[in-house]
Amino acid sequence: MSVEKAEVEARSAGIEPKGIDPRAIKTMAEVGIDISSQRSKSIDEIKDIEFDYVITLCDNAQKTCPSFPAKTSIIHVGFEDPPRLAENARDEEEAMQHYRRVRDQIKTFVEQLPDILTNKKPDIEFDPRQLLSGISTGLSQRSED
Repeated sequence: MSVEKAEVEARSAGIEPKGIDPRAIKTMAEVGIDISSQRSKSIDEIKDIEFDYVITLCDNAQKTCPSFPAKTSIIHVGFEDPPRLAENARDEEEAMQHYRRVRDQIKTFVEQLPDILTNKKPDIEFDPRQLLSGISTGLSQRSED
């Protein structure tokens, strides 16, 4: 099985849409991606779409993610929350470093996504800290807590 770019149709939505963070806009603009016209969407806006995969990006989303049909595989990637990390920053530059680090981790994850989807088992967790070190063995069966 191979997963090509043309075969992936990504959708984005959140449990609690809050608008687009100005620091996220700035961070993405630094790498040539303009997200300023994007808007925060609720999961309710896409609830009628049948997904092959749902990828949760933070622990809150994983805990409060709605139910999906059995054929939908859930992947959890516990990226840290840049706004939460930035709350204790000494200055704007330190705050932006959190955003840049998570942006780069997400980029690496997305680049590896075809391999992850091809080799994964249903309902997995993925450790984003392993992305930057090039370790792609961070796939593990989701443990039942």
